[in-house]
Amino acid sequence: MNATSVVSRLRRRLPLAAGVAAGSVLLLAAPAFAHVSVQPGTAEKGGYGTIALKVPNEKDNASTVKLELTLDPQHPLASVMPQPVPGWDVKVEKSKLDKPLQTDDGTVNEAVTKITWSGGKIDPGQFQQFPLSVGPLPKDADQLTFKALQTYSDDDVVRWIDASKPGGQEPEHPAPVLKLVDKAGAAGSADKSKADDKPAAAASEKSGSGSDTTARALGAAGIALGAAGVAYGVFAGRRRKSADAS
Repeated sequence: MNATSVVSRLRRRLPLAAGVAAGSVLLLAAPAFAHVSVQPGTAEKGGYGTIALKVPNEKDNASTVKLELTLDPQHPLASVMPQPVPGWDVKVEKSKLDKPLQTDDGTVNEAVTKITWSGGKIDPGQFQQFPLSVGPLPKDADQLTFKALQTYSDDDVVRWIDASKPGGQEPEHPAPVLKLVDKAGAAGSADKSKADDKPAAAASEKSGSGSDTTARALGAAGIALGAAGVAYGVFAGRRRKSADAS
């Protein structure tokens, strides 16, 4: 096989190889299916906050037409107020508490246990947020677990109710979770993170300075070697001319 044939074969194979490589990158970069989740994922213990249920539509041939949210029965909240969502109707259900809540405003004997949004739709490839004002959040819990039922226009119901186990594999339909954090602990962690970043940044600057010096030294050495090579080539050429002349 001559050189021309080899080059021709390589040219034909390059587009195929490039296509395979690009396809592999797209597969690796493809995101996992989104879940119904609480945004933001954390809130301060004992305080009030605004959260939102983020509901993506995971089907290509049906729209989401209803969301039913059941609040954590182990940790009832004295105040739960949904924000109006254009195009959607909201129904709030309350239940009497076995153990009344003591708040700054007095005793609370019933609390919101379920919220249902309906009448609107989330089309394929889109998502919708359903905001809530909640509080006061419990001080004796590390998280609130919500259970959500997502109903599609084809009557399919996806139950986002599975509990995630610490250190275990995420279930197929995990329940939305709101992590609860201490204010002081959160601030302390942030301060510590900033403090830890300083030595790292200094080390990075030092490393970068050392790398820059090394690169300059190698560059100078390369230039010197190149110059020596050129000089040798000129010298060798002159010797060959002298030999031919003689």
